[in-house]
Amino acid sequence: MASGGAGMAENATQTPSGAPYIDGFTPQPPREQETFSDKFSRKFAQNPFVPIGCLATAGALTYGLIAFKHGKTRQSQLLMRARILAQGFTVAAIMVGVVTAAMKPQH
Repeated sequence: MASGGAGMAENATQTPSGAPYIDGFTPQPPREQETFSDKFSRKFAQNPFVPIGCLATAGALTYGLIAFKHGKTRQSQLLMRARILAQGFTVAAIMVGVVTAAMKPQH
């Protein structure tokens, strides 16, 4: 078993910086330190439906729990169903974002 790991290490090439070379991967230069708001703005511009879906999910959950607390069971049930729909929308938005990023041509 030990010889298998040694054979793989012999075939690996390294870049001048000492990092292993991976065929088809070009390392990006490190970004300058970005703040939370800068990162949120950048990610929101890439896929705005994910945070919108998260807010819709949280809103439906919160309002549904308040309705349940006040004894409005029918309204609470409807809001819990709306929460499930909002969660599904959010997961679908995430998957679309992942597929879009994977299909994006590398430069």
